[in-house]
Amino acid sequence: MSYIKVWLHFVWSTKDRKPFLTDDIRQKVFQHIRENAREKGIFIDFINGYVEHAHCLISPGSDQTIEKIMQLIKGESSFWINKTGLCKEKFAWQDDYFVVSVSENVVDNVRDYIKNQETHHKEKSFDEEFENFLKRAGFQRFEDKND
Repeated sequence: MSYIKVWLHFVWSTKDRKPFLTDDIRQKVFQHIRENAREKGIFIDFINGYVEHAHCLISPGSDQTIEKIMQLIKGESSFWINKTGLCKEKFAWQDDYFVVSVSENVVDNVRDYIKNQETHHKEKSFDEEFENFLKRAGFQRFEDKND
């Protein structure tokens, strides 16, 4: 038997960063994502977010790709949100996402960070948070390459 433990921190937003994930539906959506992921064999350790985005700490299985995990989570959850009429207008997730590996020794810090999204975003916008993620992970934006 193979033993695999890899941690990935996923972040994705609603289409056009619309604030669809209001206080009254956000936890319903995240609970549904947890249940759907469990059915699909995706291990979600922690999930939370704010009005226009989600954070998820996942330990993927040996046969799961990043792309497939996001396809299953985002595709099914947007279908479910629209089917159940949780949002007044058509819901969709943004196509792109951010994912970075997490070292075992900081998993608790990442959990705390994800857990405290509501408090965190009283001080910092999602755009600021996302830019900081990209910088800390060493990503370079396409528009910055000519500088």
